[in-house]
Amino acid sequence: MSKNGNTFEVMIIGGGPAGLSAALYLARYNRNTALFDNGRGRSTWHQVNHNYLGFPGGVPARTLRELGYEQLAEYDHVTVLENKIESLRCIELGDGRREFIAMGQAGEWKAQAVILCTGVVDHYPHFDGWDEYVGRSMFWCITCDGYGCIDQCVVVRGNTNETASVALQLSRFTERISVLTDSHDNEISETFQQRLRNANIPLIMDKIDTVEGKNGYFKAITTQGGQRIELDQLFSFQGATPQTKLALDVGIEVNESGYIQTDVEQKTNVAGVYAAGDVTRLFSHQITTAVHEGGQAASAANYYLYPLELKDE
Repeated sequence: MSKNGNTFEVMIIGGGPAGLSAALYLARYNRNTALFDNGRGRSTWHQVNHNYLGFPGGVPARTLRELGYEQLAEYDHVTVLENKIESLRCIELGDGRREFIAMGQAGEWKAQAVILCTGVVDHYPHFDGWDEYVGRSMFWCITCDGYGCIDQCVVVRGNTNETASVALQLSRFTERISVLTDSHDNEISETFQQRLRNANIPLIMDKIDTVEGKNGYFKAITTQGGQRIELDQLFSFQGATPQTKLALDVGIEVNESGYIQTDVEQKTNVAGVYAAGDVTRLFSHQITTAVHEGGQAASAANYYLYPLELKDE
């Protein structure tokens, strides 16, 4: 299918596993597609994913991205653009037709359908060189990385009941666990504090001051109160912010936690707009889930683009 300047059939915003999967499906549907990737997101950190079927020994998230782009390179009707999209607009054309315009500093692009794969921003502690630790010895997901802390010394960072719950769950992998609020506020209920005490998990109500480590691997944390805590790994549980600005631009509904609401086909409440990956829900933030949702969103968008006479409705 020939390209037409900055006009496409589908625009995918976000180049993580969900976006790459959507682009690959649309390539196989022979759709003229633009994939926007600003080079950020969870899949750009240093973690190795051991839960993705078919990769004995695990696969680095960055490698999975690279392999995805190698696959997409086989299809010249998929255009990859390293541009940040800052706003999204919808224009009603009449007869139920609409056009979406994505805008950024580098220009404007148009399409009949959009798939939002914009992900989330995790709230990691910021210290000197903190980004080198993400995915190496600083994690956010017990499903992905809990197994890797067997017999390790682990600090769970956070000040909520979720933090305490994760620490208790991690105790099946190691007995050397402590909880650090990294906040002067403590929202962990007395019930969960008692559960931590019963499990011999110390609760330290203090903030991180300095970090000792090398090449992204922890040795120790010193708190503002002067306590030195040795550790091998840190699990950070102080939330994540879904990146929904573009969704809100065109009136897409989000849930009470701020995540985009979709149905089982990844449709939003705005016809022609789909969402996939971590931006769609609070739980199940997995590469496997993102890949599935990206493929489903692409399939739904492909069907949406067919003229009525080709649909079985």
